[in-house]
Amino acid sequence: MPRFLFVVPPFTGHINPTLSVGHLLAERGHEVAWVGHESKLRPLLAPTDHLFELEERISGTALAELTHKSSTLRGLAAMKFLWEDVLVPLGRSMQPGVRQAVRDFSPDVLIADQQALAGGLVARQMGLAWATFTTSAAGLIEMPLPLVWDWVLEQLADLQREAGLDPVVERPDISERLMVVFTTTALAGSGHDLPDHYRFVGPSIQDRGTETEFPWDRLREGKRLLVSLGTVNAERGASFYAQLAEGLADDPVQVILSAPRELLGPLPDNFLAQDYLPQLALLSHVDAVVCHAGQNTVSEALAHGRPLVVTPIKDDQGLIATQVVNAGAGLRVRWGRLRTVDLQTAIRRVLAEPSFGEAAAVVQQSFVVAGGAPRAADLLEELL
Repeated sequence: MPRFLFVVPPFTGHINPTLSVGHLLAERGHEVAWVGHESKLRPLLAPTDHLFELEERISGTALAELTHKSSTLRGLAAMKFLWEDVLVPLGRSMQPGVRQAVRDFSPDVLIADQQALAGGLVARQMGLAWATFTTSAAGLIEMPLPLVWDWVLEQLADLQREAGLDPVVERPDISERLMVVFTTTALAGSGHDLPDHYRFVGPSIQDRGTETEFPWDRLREGKRLLVSLGTVNAERGASFYAQLAEGLADDPVQVILSAPRELLGPLPDNFLAQDYLPQLALLSHVDAVVCHAGQNTVSEALAHGRPLVVTPIKDDQGLIATQVVNAGAGLRVRWGRLRTVDLQTAIRRVLAEPSFGEAAAVVQQSFVVAGGAPRAADLLEELL
């Protein structure tokens, strides 16, 4: 029986796409397992899923501490911290656990998220067939600052040397056999000159259930808006939530907000807020989405044909926001120095002007054609 081993970083948005694909492979009769950090991965897995647990610290620092510090940085400081303090140390610290999982599970194919650098390194060390998963087209292109990009490549070369590998591979985070990209060119654009083994499959959101409770009986008639800043950025949103409440207090739209309650002041009657929402289930019941331009939230919204207002905060979110605007599927507002009137105007336009919903429907259809999780599972089976 063929075996597939998923290697994932401790980031929810990078774990989620593997769940649908892994469960489909299991339904097809394959054995499937994950390697990851128990605190981040176990709550997302089914009770019967096989998990090889990793040490909950990175270079002596607790995951929660790193996540908190990351949420306070922006721009080049955030990028430097991501590589120097998170991704490279994570790639280093995960290797022993990944190697042990390979010995214990004996996979035929290893699948590494692009930010789980240890996956590709161990696959090369142990002569395994392997594939890369990437949640965003941002992972396919070089950074616009050549000196910064050269610094990143040197970090990757050093990590390969430490692993006993010749750094002849410039991008050890990308498999030379299969790169599965969880978007489509209808959103990401078609201007990328990419190798044939880069395969765009659209978002992987099939068969991803949730046990999050929600008061469905409190949904009102009329327009509804879903608002989320994601799992990492939510704590930065206190002023944003206040502006949202101010701008939409007298609006007929119902605002369904995912946010930590301690960051919220008094909310208008048309607001319904809780710490976590069953986002996928709710998307069929709302008319538009406001978010931080995280790839997963954007993809999930567009997979349901919902237009967006995006306010990118950090990392690749600026690029993804540009993709949304270029596709005609939404509007972008500034995160820094955001004015309440700008947020209010963008939301009202996206809800009122049909062109945004029509463009979102075009992207939605591209996702359907691309195949999603089933297509990704097909491509992995071809590696056998």
